[in-house]
Amino acid sequence: MKRETMMGTRGGTVKPSTVQEWMDNELARDEALRREVEETLNEMRIEQDLAALREQRKLSQHQLARILGISQPAVAKLESGRIKNLEIRTLVRYAVALGGKVEIAIKTDRRRARREGEERNGLKLVKKAAKA
Repeated sequence: MKRETMMGTRGGTVKPSTVQEWMDNELARDEALRREVEETLNEMRIEQDLAALREQRKLSQHQLARILGISQPAVAKLESGRIKNLEIRTLVRYAVALGGKVEIAIKTDRRRARREGEERNGLKLVKKAAKA
């Protein structure tokens, strides 16, 4: 993978020292990429939570499939994320069958809100400086 360089504070180029730094820089620079990565990670969390709940209950995919009245490959597909547009009803059925529950929460992205606030404040400072 080709790593891009970034501008240092003194005008030189600085390479990210870790893959994590490179990723952080790319995500900070590209809003669309950041949004796509966050959506994918959220989907993965749901799938991991479903598999973890089944394992916590010490059930195999085959056993859970019988409880839900579906095939084992359907359970595997659900847990692996190969089902696109997973319905809330399906999540609830899965969780309830395992003695769990589904909670849906919509939260403010604090990093985004802070970044947008900084951008607005920067605009205000530029406008004030232009008037002076």
